[in-house]
Amino acid sequence: MELNVASSLLFTLGHEGRLAVFRLLARRLPDGVRPSEIAEALGLKPNTLSVYVSALEAAGLISSHRQGRAVFYRAEMPAMSDLLNYLVDDCCRGRPELCLPSKALNQKDTDMSDAQFNVLFICTGNSARSIFAEALLAELGGDKFVAHSAGTRPYSELNPFAVELLQRNGHDISGLRSKNVSEFQGDDAPGLDFVFTVCDAAGNEECPPWEGQPLTAHWGLPDPVKVDGTDAEKSYAFANTYAMMRRRISAFVNLPFEQLDKMSLQSRLDEIGQIAPEDA
Repeated sequence: MELNVASSLLFTLGHEGRLAVFRLLARRLPDGVRPSEIAEALGLKPNTLSVYVSALEAAGLISSHRQGRAVFYRAEMPAMSDLLNYLVDDCCRGRPELCLPSKALNQKDTDMSDAQFNVLFICTGNSARSIFAEALLAELGGDKFVAHSAGTRPYSELNPFAVELLQRNGHDISGLRSKNVSEFQGDDAPGLDFVFTVCDAAGNEECPPWEGQPLTAHWGLPDPVKVDGTDAEKSYAFANTYAMMRRRISAFVNLPFEQLDKMSLQSRLDEIGQIAPEDA
């Protein structure tokens, strides 16, 4: 990488608004995000966002693509990787101990031979999608997984359509409740091996770094709680979301964990998040 290219990337990321857009898109990888959703999540005016994404796209830090009439923006991590490699190789003279944070230097690869993994599913309300994921992993994961769920702004109780569906499918709901994500942050929190966001709003929000650096992925699904219509139409929306989540959880528990290194496992987790509604 040439000095002028590195300088341009650093200048682009050196603006608070542009950096906020890039960080949101990085959290949502491998998904793309609509401009309206970015603007709403970051509290930006459309014309301001347009200026930010134009600068990021010109620098090669993000890309855009169309799906029908909709435009989606996506973070391009190779550009960031090239910048970091340049800083380590050139500015640090190839000595990572001079530049990289101690967490990166001391990070160990995830031991996939562990007897049991703690898994946390996060959505906004923790009343349906993340509850489905917790119940399904408890059923399909056997003794290898301990399932948890939480919300960034949890409701006081579970959604009745979600509860009825889980009971009808034979799940034990006695231990399920809405919880705040703060219960899983702090000294008394369980050590987490995997953290999944299962709604786009939660994926857009900033969470403090997780202790132990668990593997993370975004498995966003439509919110059945927001469906209007008859009870039958609402029940269908919940059933469809449950079916999609079951497909993803089944794929997750059947991964050959002991055969995958951390990078390969991360790739497989991202692929599971791309299972489309029609695949369910």
